[in-house]
Amino acid sequence: MNTPISDTFARQLKDQRGALLARVRARRGGAIGRADAAAQAREQASDDGAKASEERDLLIGLEERESAELVAIDAALQRIADGSYGLCLQCGASIPAARLHARPTADHCVGCQEAAERHSR
Repeated sequence: MNTPISDTFARQLKDQRGALLARVRARRGGAIGRADAAAQAREQASDDGAKASEERDLLIGLEERESAELVAIDAALQRIADGSYGLCLQCGASIPAARLHARPTADHCVGCQEAAERHSR
């Protein structure tokens, strides 16, 4: 992938990363750590045990999704740095720019992604 296009995706990925980290910090009440945020959430949870458990499960799921998203963004930025961004990790084919615009963290072409999804069912 040529440098101007890679630079565009790098900016987009860095913006996504910054926005994601800002959401995490805001939800956690500032720059507090994950353990502190969990303790704070427990303190603020309702007295209803089932509702508190549901809220905790939702928070854990959200944290896991955000962590996975950060890992994917960082991996995409690393592929830009090493020159492999836009190439399918499975077959080495070029990933279409339209797919990368829709999902800048994409690391598989459509065919390989569909095959992986079929096998995971």
